[in-house]
Amino acid sequence: MKVLIIEDEVMAQKSLTRVLKQNFPDMDIVAYLDSVKGAVEWLSQNGNSIDVIFMDVELSDGVCFEIFKQVEIKTNVIMTTAYDSYALKAFEAGSIDYLLKPIEAEPLKRAVARCRKNESRVNIEALLKMIGGGQIGSSAREYKERYIVKFNDRIVPLNVTDIAYIYSEEKNNYLVTNDGQKYIIDSSLDVMNEELNPDAFFKISRSCIVSMKSIKSIIKQPGGRLRIMTQQGSHFEMTVSRSRVDDFLIWLEK
Repeated sequence: MKVLIIEDEVMAQKSLTRVLKQNFPDMDIVAYLDSVKGAVEWLSQNGNSIDVIFMDVELSDGVCFEIFKQVEIKTNVIMTTAYDSYALKAFEAGSIDYLLKPIEAEPLKRAVARCRKNESRVNIEALLKMIGGGQIGSSAREYKERYIVKFNDRIVPLNVTDIAYIYSEEKNNYLVTNDGQKYIIDSSLDVMNEELNPDAFFKISRSCIVSMKSIKSIIKQPGGRLRIMTQQGSHFEMTVSRSRVDDFLIWLEK
C-alpha cells in the first residue's frame, strides 16, 4: 500500500512512521506534508497514486477540513489527532477512521483493515463496470455505505457490510454487527430500509431488517410464518411476517 502522511509535527511523523513499519512492512510512505496548501497542491497532481492518507487535523496553516473543500479526495483517509472533538466532522468529511494520539497498534490495525476492505470493494465494482461495458454507473442507484453510531463516549463508524440485522424494541432502534455488538441508533427502520441495498437486506417485519449473509437457518412455524436463526444468535425472536413470506423467499433465491 502506498501511504501519504499529512502531519505538521516532526516527532509525530516519526512516531507514526515507526508504528506503521512495525505492523505493516508492505506499506510504502511516498511523501510527508505539513500544511493545507502543500496537501492541496500534492493531491491535485498525485491523489490517485496512493492507497491511504494519514491526516492530522490541525496543520501548520489551518485545519485539514480545508483540504476537502479544495480538492476531491477519492482514497481512504484515516484522521490522526490528539483531540476527540473533531470526530463527527471527520466522518462527515469521509474519513474511514479516527485515531487518537499516541497511536496504538490495535486501533491502527483496525483502521488499515477497513482500508483494505474498501479497496477490495472498489476493485470488484471496477471489474463489474468493465464486464458490463461501463453500463453500471451514473444511472445506478447509490446506497448507504456507512453509518455513524454512538457507543458510550465514543463515535463509531460502521460499514454497511458489518451489519447483521437491525430491529426495534420498546421504542428504541438497535443495530447488531456481524461480531454480535449491539448499538442504539437514531434512524428509523423505514428510513434505513430505503438507504440499504435491497439485494443485501430485507425488511422481514415492521420491527426488523436482516442481512442476507447473517441468516444461518429458517424454521417454518404454524400459520405460514418463518423464524430466522442468525449466525450471531438474536436478541429477540426474528419472524418473517406472513404478508412478506413470499417476497422473502424470492429474495433468498436471488
